[in-house]
Amino acid sequence: MKTTLEIPDAVFRRAKAYAAARGIPLRQLVTEAVELRLRERTPGTEPAWKALAGGLASLRAETARVNRRIEDAFEQIDDEADD
Repeated sequence: MKTTLEIPDAVFRRAKAYAAARGIPLRQLVTEAVELRLRERTPGTEPAWKALAGGLASLRAETARVNRRIEDAFEQIDDEADD
């Protein structure tokens, strides 16, 4: 599909130079840039690692609990060593 876009001159020059340096037409660069932005904004298209990392948020409380128990255990060891 053909369309007309208004792009600031400075951005156009940078994009044109960027595309030329990579040996691709400006239309390909613009298409790839739009596709990339749409993937960033479309729900459900996040990389798998982001979905996994987000699922670990519920473990924060458990991690804090375990860290407290470890600190308590070390305090007991320190107290026994001081005696």
